[in-house]
Amino acid sequence: MKTLLILRHAKSSWDNPNLADYDRPLNKRGKHDAPRMGEHILKQDLVPDRILTSSAKRARKTATKVAKACNFAGKVKKLDKFYHAPFGVYLEELQTVSNKHECVMVVGHNPTMEHLTRHLTSEIVTMPTAALAHIELPIQNWDSLEFHTRGKLVNLWIPKTVFTD
Repeated sequence: MKTLLILRHAKSSWDNPNLADYDRPLNKRGKHDAPRMGEHILKQDLVPDRILTSSAKRARKTATKVAKACNFAGKVKKLDKFYHAPFGVYLEELQTVSNKHECVMVVGHNPTMEHLTRHLTSEIVTMPTAALAHIELPIQNWDSLEFHTRGKLVNLWIPKTVFTD
């Protein structure tokens, strides 16, 4: 069984209307929530073996902050193709992950993160910024992940319900 963590990027800033969407940074709340979600991953004993992220600034920064906070030992892989991609692009990329990785985290954007979670679990979820879905997949190898593969949504964590402050 493989574990997939699906993380929507943390809250981004809209302060500079001249910035391209791709270049928007995290805002104060995003900078606060991302490392706390990483700490939560560590407490849940779900530190990923591999992290794949959209190359958009807000997703990259989220992935980096989460990785640091959960003591991720690897290198975060940035993928241009994840920016505004349909969920099928994520499935195709996951099929290429080395089978030595038991737990993989993808970091991206909505609505794709919700669509990917729904597709893999048949659960309709709402994923606000920095929400994290924990999915168990009934596969032994990542290259066995197919379009019709259905896993189990083990948990969905949302920052405002996980953290009380």
